[in-house]
Amino acid sequence: MFSPIKIEGEFMKRFNMIIIPIMLSISVVVFALAFLALVFGDQLDRQYNVIGIRVATLIVAFASFGSSSLFSMLILMHNKTVTKMNDDTNRRAELFRELQFASSNYSIIEFMDRMLIYPESSRYVERFIHRGSSMFHMLEHNISEQHLYDHPEEYLYLSLKIPFRVIEGKTVSTITFDRLKFERDTYDYLFVTPKSLNESRCFLLYNEFTKRNNVIINIVIPKTSDFYDLSSINVFSKIKIHMNITSLLGVKVKGVSELYFTNPQQIEGDGTNTYKINSANFTLIDMPTVSR
Repeated sequence: MFSPIKIEGEFMKRFNMIIIPIMLSISVVVFALAFLALVFGDQLDRQYNVIGIRVATLIVAFASFGSSSLFSMLILMHNKTVTKMNDDTNRRAELFRELQFASSNYSIIEFMDRMLIYPESSRYVERFIHRGSSMFHMLEHNISEQHLYDHPEEYLYLSLKIPFRVIEGKTVSTITFDRLKFERDTYDYLFVTPKSLNESRCFLLYNEFTKRNNVIINIVIPKTSDFYDLSSINVFSKIKIHMNITSLLGVKVKGVSELYFTNPQQIEGDGTNTYKINSANFTLIDMPTVSR
């Protein structure tokens, strides 16, 4: 599908190529007629009396008008060219300013310490079901969102909490997840954003006691899934998180974080699994951009 701007640009190029030969041709014809009228002015005066002089004057006036029109057209074309050059220069300058701003005001985080997986608060589950808002939730990839709302009792609701720190850049404003994958031996458990949303937003919680920031995302699985058992230790080898980090100044970074950890060190009375993170790395997917 052709864009209007592209069509207009091609039309202006063709118009500029055609108008100059046409104006030159008309000017040559008018100049020739005016020259002939001046050369044969006496003969025209004898044959047509005063009308001949008037005809010659009219042709000369039209020639003057044609030359003035051609000159004005050339000025107009020049001004349009200069305007386009200025617009292009301004767009380049604006893009450069945005890139310069983004390159100095982004945020990159690192997950650290211990990851917790525990049952989601029943209060938030009820709010999630009644309001039908899945902004802070991710669903296992084979779950139907409508079936979830129709039969909420068939699903298990968990929360994932991971401490993080800013290792480079400015203070974090928001963190969103696009995809979340747990690996257990050779099997992967994939969690995705509900289809009604573009990305899943995380809770950002600051712990006054540990002085650490935490990211919290809720996940939903069928009760028939072997992903998580509340009464036992659930072993995973790695977690891969596709996420977006937006700084306090509105610069967005898109990347992938991989967490490697040991088996849960402990299982709490409420079914919480605690995982010690041995290492974590962050891979940048896109360059920092100013969010709109």
